[in-house]
Amino acid sequence: MSLLYLEEFGKAFLPKKIRPSLGKYLLKAGIEDVPYKFFGLLFWLTATITYFVYVPGIYPVIKDQTLLLFFIITFVAWFIVQVTIAALIILSIYFYLNIKIYTRTKLLEDMFPDYLALVSTNLKGGMTFEKSLWAAIKPEFGILAKEIGIVSKRVATGNDVSEALQEFSEKYNSPILRRSIDLLKGEIISGGSITGVIDSLVSDLKKTKALKQEMTAATLTYMIFMAVIVIVITPALFALSKQLLIIILQFGERLSTSFQTTTTAMFKFSVADIDPHHFQVFSIAAICIISVFSSMIISTIEKGDIKGGLKYIPLFLIGSLVMYLIFSLIISSLLGGMMA
Repeated sequence: MSLLYLEEFGKAFLPKKIRPSLGKYLLKAGIEDVPYKFFGLLFWLTATITYFVYVPGIYPVIKDQTLLLFFIITFVAWFIVQVTIAALIILSIYFYLNIKIYTRTKLLEDMFPDYLALVSTNLKGGMTFEKSLWAAIKPEFGILAKEIGIVSKRVATGNDVSEALQEFSEKYNSPILRRSIDLLKGEIISGGSITGVIDSLVSDLKKTKALKQEMTAATLTYMIFMAVIVIVITPALFALSKQLLIIILQFGERLSTSFQTTTTAMFKFSVADIDPHHFQVFSIAAICIISVFSSMIISTIEKGDIKGGLKYIPLFLIGSLVMYLIFSLIISSLLGGMMA
């Protein structure tokens, strides 16, 4: 299967109406071209997975049906399974791209004050605003250097500098970037002293960044406390509860046996119908839910945004589950012999 065939096949499954908006979205993540080959490969990949789901799982159940009913069920089942698999893969990629876009946006915001400081220096040296933008591009600015390079190229090809900057600010969902560009545009249109505006912007942006760092440092104690609760205390309590449940059930079973062997007993004692395995499943599910939402809360406290702390979710999940298994083994070895 050639790559050209995959590309044409991917275009056939991607409606033309959503291609421009998809291209803009991918551009925010640093992907310049729409990966039509990926969509073509995705179709064949999901079709292959669906085949391995259909043959052992669905076909044995419907093979004795009438021919018409067999084809109808096969079509519906195949469609639902393949669409579900494709949706899960696309949602996973969408989740990854959102994190990448967020990371790129934060990098732009962090480097923007230093870049504006260089632009101001160039303006004070006698350069025009357009040349100052180009001259301030340095390799260490990374993503920002690439984006400003695009702005400078548009200006060099005859586009208005205000429009080029506006397109750049709308490309990323960053209030800081958008407000800064709006101030620069207003000063360019009014013909005022843009150097003073840039210096004020640089000062305000650096103060805002320092204030955010101070707020993060002030809330560090709360974040550590929540992390200890999620990763250590919660798994320990669930592991202890599970072992206590096992001990109580064993004690109740022996007590019930002793009452059954005693003929003079005035009442009967029955064992509770509780499976410790079910409690373990509940414990694992509860730990996972607590870990996910706690990581979001910590992200909101630290970054002011949930997306900034999504990287904590795997850490909290793995850490809390591992600690639950460790505490289960330790407590089981310490208390497991009590009813022996």
